[in-house]
Amino acid sequence: MTTIEAFYPIGTPGQPWGAAEKAEWRSRQRKLRSYADDVVSKIDALRASFDVAQYGELDYGPDGRYPLFALRSRDWNEALPVALVTGGVHGYETSGVHGALRFAERDAAGYAGRLNLLIAPCVSPWAYERIHRWNPDALDPNRNFRADSPAGESAALWKLVQPLRGRFLVHIDLHETTDTDESEFRPALAARDGKPDEPETIPDGFYLVDDSANPQPAFQRAIIEAVAKVTHIAPADPDGTIIGSPVVAPGVIEYAMVALGLCAGITGARYTTTTEVYPDSPRATPEQCNEAQAVAVRAALDFALAQG
Repeated sequence: MTTIEAFYPIGTPGQPWGAAEKAEWRSRQRKLRSYADDVVSKIDALRASFDVAQYGELDYGPDGRYPLFALRSRDWNEALPVALVTGGVHGYETSGVHGALRFAERDAAGYAGRLNLLIAPCVSPWAYERIHRWNPDALDPNRNFRADSPAGESAALWKLVQPLRGRFLVHIDLHETTDTDESEFRPALAARDGKPDEPETIPDGFYLVDDSANPQPAFQRAIIEAVAKVTHIAPADPDGTIIGSPVVAPGVIEYAMVALGLCAGITGARYTTTTEVYPDSPRATPEQCNEAQAVAVRAALDFALAQG
C-alpha cells in the first residue's frame, strides 16, 4: 500500500476553479499515446466478428475529434438478455481498455447464442491519450452518468444504453486504482473543488465495487474467486476499509452507483460491478492486469447466466 501527499499547482487553495484555472489545467495536458493506433485499430480488426457501431463523436477543437465505438454481437437476438462491458471510462486506466478488447478478441465468441454482448472498450478517448481521469472540461465522466450529462463521454454512452434498459442482465465496468490517484488526481480534484486534499492509501491488489442499492454478494464473490487465480486481491486497511469504504467481503466494497452518477449504475441490470486493478503493484505485470480484467468479465457473465 502506498500513501502519497501532493500539492496541486493550479488555483488558489480553498477556492474552486473557474474557467481560467480549467483552461490552465487543460493547457498542461499532453498527448502521450494514440487512441487510433492502440484502440481503433483493434476495433477495426474485430469487424469480422462483431457489428461495430459508432455511437457518438467528441469534438475537442484543437485536440481533434474522437469517434466513439461499441462492439455489438453479430448474432443479436431480441429474445436474449444483454450484457454490457465498459472500459476506459477513466481514460488513464489502461487495463480496462485492453482487458475489454482482450475479452472481445478471445472470449466473446463463447457467449454466442447465450447473451447479446455490447462492449464499449474506450469510453473516454481524449483522456486515454493523455493518461488522465478527466475529460478536457475537467469533468470526471464517472460522476456524470445521468440524463443531460455535461460530460460528452457519459452522455453518449447513456444515449446508447437507454433504449436497452430493462433487458440488461449484467454490466461490468473495468477500472484501475493507481498511484497517480493520490499523486495527481485526488490533489487535482481537491484543488478544482476548493477543498482540502485528504490523502488515502492505495490498495495493493484487485478489488470490486458493488452497488449498495442492489448488492449481489454471490456475484462479487464469484468474480473475486476467478481473478484470485490471476492476480492478488487487495487486503483491507487496518481500519477495515478500502479507499475509505467498509469492506463487506474479501476484496469488495460498496458505492451508491446511481446516486453518484457512476457508469455501473446506467443499465438497471440485476448484476453490476466495477473492477479495480492495481497496475503499480510490484506483484502485478501489465499482462496480469489485462488478464485479470478479461477473467473478471468471463466470471461475471458465467455467474449471471448460471442464475438464469
